[in-house]
Order: sequence, then structure tokens, then C-alpha cells
Amino acid sequence: MARDDAIPDLDWTVPPPGAERGWIDAPSGRLATLTMGELGNPRVLLVPGVTGSKEDFSLMLPLLVAAGFRAESFDMAGQYESAGAGPPRGEHYDHDLFVGDLLHVLGSTPAHVLGYSFAGTVAQLAFARRPDLFLSLTLLSAPPQPGQGFRRVKRLGPITGLTTGRVGAALMIWGVKRNVTHVPPGRLAFVRHRFELTRRSSVADIISLMKRAPDVREALAASEIPKLVAVGEHDLWPTALHAANAESIGGRLAVYRTGHSPCETAPHQLVRDMVALYGRA
Repeated sequence: MARDDAIPDLDWTVPPPGAERGWIDAPSGRLATLTMGELGNPRVLLVPGVTGSKEDFSLMLPLLVAAGFRAESFDMAGQYESAGAGPPRGEHYDHDLFVGDLLHVLGSTPAHVLGYSFAGTVAQLAFARRPDLFLSLTLLSAPPQPGQGFRRVKRLGPITGLTTGRVGAALMIWGVKRNVTHVPPGRLAFVRHRFELTRRSSVADIISLMKRAPDVREALAASEIPKLVAVGEHDLWPTALHAANAESIGGRLAVYRTGHSPCETAPHQLVRDMVALYGRA
């Protein structure tokens, strides 16, 4: 915890030393990637959520590499440097698009997969389709219930069913730009820069998708792969919901003294728990 408390403000546009930027041609288009570690080492694939990007894991990459893994991440379609990827003109982003991209990135080599926020839903759907590609699954601050995922969000949950995806996206972007979560200046500058590229339509479509997430908990519960539900105690959803979700899928719960983004604020603790999980794979 002391190492996490000592994290300074950063320039998040600068990748960690040794990390490599790249591209992968996925079904939805060209996706920007960030990788670190030796080829041939066990893979860890870190998938960011809506309005996020691969840089959200910059503090985790060196820690995973030091533990003997190859760490990989990518911007989802429509997000940041993958803004050019998406559905054909006139169509919407949907679960199948994001799942197809994730499975393409996994390829034929199984990996430990972390899905952050909305990407937690995508990772679960990808697992239900291709469980052979998953060595373990970590759900980081992911919606803990299927269906209308916002219905139990703290404070605003009861009214989220009344808003459209477009309105929800506008409110989310407004809140992030206004720094309602009080992130440091370096981080705030980066997330504001990221919005210059991220497609608003992708954010609106994802907010709509988060209101109708399929239920694959039965498939997860039936699997013997190690599963971790990792959250901050000040997450968007109550900890009790995350605990119930962990129990329903046969996973372990880890709670940190932080908010929705333990990958930024508690990376040492999160990687410690992930590596312990991998030891059980």
C-alpha cells in the first residue's frame, strides 16, 4: 500500500520504459496496442473500458513483466487511438463487435485476461464464446449485475433507466472533464486529450449496451479457471454487489482503499493479487 500511496503525478502520454506501441488489424478496424515483456512468456491481456485506453495500465505493465509475464493492452474500437475502428457506416457498436475484436487479439494463444469496467462485460461474453482462450479472468470495477447495469449505481442508479445512451455519454464526459473524481493534473490533462480522439458515438452506444448486458454468470460459475473481482471501496457500485457477483461466479473478491480505477491508484496491490491468482491457474 505504501508504494501505491507514493505514486507521483505522471505524464500518461509517455509509456513505461521498454513498452512498445503498435497496431493490430481486428475485425472492426485498426486497434492501437501497447505491449511489454518477452514473447513466449505467459500472456496477460488488459482491456480498458469506455472512454479509457491502454495507458490506463501503464503502471501495471512493468510490475507484470517483473513477475515474469508479457503484458499487452489495446484501445477498444472507437476509443482514443482506435477511434477509426468501428461498425459500418449507419450501424451501431454492439457487444459482438467488441467481443470479436477481443477474441481476435487473443488469437490462438490463451492468456490471463483483465476486463476493466465495461470491458469486464466484454471479457465475460468472450469467455462464454471461447473459454479455451482464458487462463484466468479478472473483473476490474466491472458492472456487477447483468441487464440494466446502472440500476444500482450509487446515488444516480434509480434515474439511469430514464436517460438515453447519448445523454448518459454526455453526462459521463462532462463529469470526467470537470474532474469530479479529483484526479491529479497530469492525469486530467491526459483524459481531456483522449476525448479529442474518442468517438462520441462509441461512448453513447456503450452506455446503451451497459443497460442490457447478457447474463453469462452460469458459464463462469461452471468453469474452473481462477476468477478475481477487484474493486475500490469507493467504486461506482456498492461493494456488496461486487461481493455477491464474485460469489455467484466462484471468484475471489479483492477490495482496495481507492475508487473506480485501482489500475491507476493501487497497481502494486492489484498486480500482487493477480499474480497470486495466476499461481492457481
